[in-house]
Amino acid sequence: MKFSTKAIHAGQQPDPSTGAVMTPVYLTSTYVQEEIGKHKGYVYSRLANPTRTALEQNIAALENGKHGIAFGSGMAAVDATFRLLKPCDHVIISHNVYGGTYRLAKQVLEDFRLQFDFIDTTNIKLVEQTIRQETRMIFVETPTNPTMEITDLAAISKLARRNRLISVCDNTFATPYLQQPLSNGIDMVIHSLTKYLNGHSDMLGGLVVTSENKIAERLRFIQKSVGAILSPFDAWLCLRGVKTLPVRMNQHSTNAILVARWLVKQKKVKRVLYPGLPSHPQHKLAKKQMINFGGMISFDLGNFEKAKKFLKKVQLCSLAESLGGVETLISHPATMTHASIPREQRQKIGVTDGLVRLSVGIEDVEDIIDDLRQALKII
Repeated sequence: MKFSTKAIHAGQQPDPSTGAVMTPVYLTSTYVQEEIGKHKGYVYSRLANPTRTALEQNIAALENGKHGIAFGSGMAAVDATFRLLKPCDHVIISHNVYGGTYRLAKQVLEDFRLQFDFIDTTNIKLVEQTIRQETRMIFVETPTNPTMEITDLAAISKLARRNRLISVCDNTFATPYLQQPLSNGIDMVIHSLTKYLNGHSDMLGGLVVTSENKIAERLRFIQKSVGAILSPFDAWLCLRGVKTLPVRMNQHSTNAILVARWLVKQKKVKRVLYPGLPSHPQHKLAKKQMINFGGMISFDLGNFEKAKKFLKKVQLCSLAESLGGVETLISHPATMTHASIPREQRQKIGVTDGLVRLSVGIEDVEDIIDDLRQALKII
C-alpha cells in the first residue's frame, strides 16, 4: 500500500463483532480469560489495548517499521528511549532540541548518572569526535525545534552502526509523510503524537517506532512496567487524525513556503529560518532528505520587546505552546518551549529573545499573512 492508503487503513480492520469501519474505543481496564493462561491477546490495558494496538501498528506502518510503542505523551516516549541506557552511559544529542528534552536530560536523568553532550549534529565530524568509550546513543532532531537545523540522517546512521551505537531521530516536525528516518538507517523514531500526527490539538501522546526486535521488546517492558501509556480515547483521536495526514501536510507545506517568502521581504524581520528557502544553510540536504519542508517557520524580530508587542497583536495566529494543529499557532521559544534552557545556552544555539516560532496552519494563506502584516506594523 502507498502512504495515503496506509494512513487510512494500516492496523485497522472492520470490528469483527459489528463490522464497524472505525476502530472502537475499548474503554476497559481488564479482559475475561477463558482459563488460566488462555486469552485473546489482551489481559490488562496497561499491557495492551485494542485501540492503542491499532494506532501502534498504523504509525509503525507509516514509518516502514515493524514495531510501534505508544506512550501518554511525547516526553514519556523520549523518557522511555533514554531508559534503554544504564548509569554512566553517554548520549550525543542535537544542541537545539525541544526544551522539554533538554530539561529531562539535564534536570532529571543526569541525577541518575546518564551523561549528555549537546552538540551541533549537522557537523558529522564533530559528532564523530564526540564519541567516547561510554557513548551508547546518538539522538537527533531534524528539523530542530525551533531553529530548523537539518541533520544528515544517513550519515548519522552509518556513524552509529560503525560504532555500535543506537541512533534515534525525533521526527515530530517532519512526520513520516515528509521524512522517514528508518529508511535512512536510523534505529528508532520518536513522535509527539500531540502534534501533526493527531493534527487537531485535542489529545496528548507519544510513540516510538523501530524495526529492531530487542529494542522493541525492551520498550514494551518499560511501557508495561512504568505505565506511561496512551489512553484508548487518545489513541482513537489520533487514529482519526492520521487519516488526513498527507492532505494536511501538503497544505501546511504549501502555506508555509508562501509565508516564509513573504517574511523574508519584511524589513522588520531580521532572519527567517525555514528549510524550504534557498538561503537555509542545509536547504540542499533538506531537499534530498525530505519530500517537502513542512509547516514550521522561525523568524527573529530583533529583541524581546518587539517580539512581545508582535505576539500581543496577532489575532488569527493563536499564541500557544504547541504546534502541528490545523490552526496557526505562534509562540516565543525563549519564554515558552525553551524556557528551561539557560539564557546563555539559548543564545549560543540561536534561540534569541527576539525569535518567534510559527506553526503554519491550513487556513487560507492570505488570512495568515494579513494577520502577520497587521501585527508587524506596531513594532
